[in-house]
Amino acid sequence: MAATRERVLVTVIFALDGFLFGNWVVCVPQVKAHVHASAGSLGLALLGISAGAVLTMVITGRLCARFGSAPITAASATLMSLAILLPARVTSVAALAVVLFVFGAGFGGLNVALNSSAVAITGHVGRPIMPSFHAAFSLGGLLGALVGGALAAVLSAVWHLTVTGLFGLAVTALVGTLLIRAEASVAAPTPRPPERATARPPERATARPAGARQARLPTLAGRPRVFVAVFGLIALCSAYGEGAMADWGALHLHENLHTSVGLAAAGYASFSGAMVVGRLSGTWLLHRFGRTFVLAAGGLTAAAGMLVAALVPVLALAIAGFILIGLGLANIFPAAIGQAGALDGPKGVATASTIGYFGLLAGPPTIGFLAERTGLPAALTTVSLLAAIGALVAVLVHRAEAAPATAR
Repeated sequence: MAATRERVLVTVIFALDGFLFGNWVVCVPQVKAHVHASAGSLGLALLGISAGAVLTMVITGRLCARFGSAPITAASATLMSLAILLPARVTSVAALAVVLFVFGAGFGGLNVALNSSAVAITGHVGRPIMPSFHAAFSLGGLLGALVGGALAAVLSAVWHLTVTGLFGLAVTALVGTLLIRAEASVAAPTPRPPERATARPPERATARPAGARQARLPTLAGRPRVFVAVFGLIALCSAYGEGAMADWGALHLHENLHTSVGLAAAGYASFSGAMVVGRLSGTWLLHRFGRTFVLAAGGLTAAAGMLVAALVPVLALAIAGFILIGLGLANIFPAAIGQAGALDGPKGVATASTIGYFGLLAGPPTIGFLAERTGLPAALTTVSLLAAIGALVAVLVHRAEAAPATAR
């Protein structure tokens, strides 16, 4: 019962994480205009999110191990909610970079802490439920884009982000407190080694259907860290596209297809909605078709969708492209992280998550720098390139797994 309550609370914070980020995404065009930033200087400012997140990701795992994931989740969500109040209040690109550094610190710490909690809950439940947590993040992003698009039509960016931040603080105060209590109650019955010992084999067995064929996993036992890094690379290729869509998708529709700010938010909303649908069906897809198919087909679908969204100057087709991107990317990150955990436990999850989130955070500034030189549509095609590379790596990993069995 306590584990179920903890799962619900963690799911709510995942959704809040996506909601805050989705509202920030909607405000990017207004903030860009407010600080008079070019595409390149905006990309430089967005690098502040990456720097802040990477810095906190390095230490958050240790903090979670020492103090528990729930307190770090609450602290990070509070920091993120406070930081989102600031971007529309600054007047220079340099100041924007500083406040986005703080925002990124909250975002990075929150995501590592949430994934740590999700891994522990997955172990208690004994089923591969990681996609459901990430579906909550995408649902939050969808709601954030929809609500943000509506608020953008009636409020300035300052008031929009103020309302968003205050909402985040209120939810964190309530849910964060309950989560700390729930985690403590789940961790309390420690003296039960016989039950845990018997529970571990089923956990590992149920973690593997997240795409991996059980007969092949033993062939990787001698070199799990190498494959964990490879699955981290696949997650990076997916997260690069997620970050690009978050920070540049609405701006692409607004500046290149000349839509209103509210209508531009529909692009990110359609992407997030597709992510929700894809992730809610993720467990079934992984069981039905296997990990390699989900990773490879998802990567190719996202690559095709981004080419359409970036290069076809028709709003309806661009939105359709955004939907394809969301469906394609939906289960790549959860499947890759889940497989890393099956190979090397929580350490594998932490390693692959850190590599993967680097793509989420490095993608937006990279696209900004490229957009300064080639234009935003051309820069966005790098999402297609990375998605295709992720699909290729998934196929190569599948062959590497099959090789020892074939040789035998």
